[in-house]
Amino acid sequence: MKIFSSLYDKCLTWARHQHAVYYLGGLSLAESIFFPIPVDVMLAPMAMARRDKAWFYAAVATLTSVVGGVLGYLLGFWAFDSLVMPAIEAAGYQPKYDKVVAWFEAYGVWVVFIAGFSPLPYKLFTLTAGALNMALLPFIIASTIGRSARFFLVAGIMYWGGEAIDRKLKQTIDWLGWVVILLAVVGYLLYKYL
Repeated sequence: MKIFSSLYDKCLTWARHQHAVYYLGGLSLAESIFFPIPVDVMLAPMAMARRDKAWFYAAVATLTSVVGGVLGYLLGFWAFDSLVMPAIEAAGYQPKYDKVVAWFEAYGVWVVFIAGFSPLPYKLFTLTAGALNMALLPFIIASTIGRSARFFLVAGIMYWGGEAIDRKLKQTIDWLGWVVILLAVVGYLLYKYL
């Protein structure tokens, strides 16, 4: 069944939309505070669809993500006990939050850089940085370096490998989609029952 190839084509069409850059900025800002979908799922097709704007898109994603990170920091700073912690507990993220706090204690500002670059949930780190009263300027610098490294890497991969990646994805997207779904189901079952 070839549902992923039609979704891929639709994503590339949406990536060329005249307001796509605003959607990218909104997604990037929201992802730094609460939204669960990573920015890369929008940035990559946009950079592939408009390779001439790949670096611009990466800059927009970086800027709005850092602004969202600062908003998450402020939310953690001012409303952690009344708003953030109840949401963390309700979502079942308490063990993840405890791990993030331990990482902050062990690695300090470096953990913000790592969270900004890696697939770790950056939002937990922005909220925790505020809750732990981390110095704001080092937080902003580490966030800017980590997020820009990630987003410019994604844009660069799409820019330099655009047509070749597009051809390869069109050949394998349905197979890859089903493999990802299978791995997600297996991962969920292992996590739940082991």
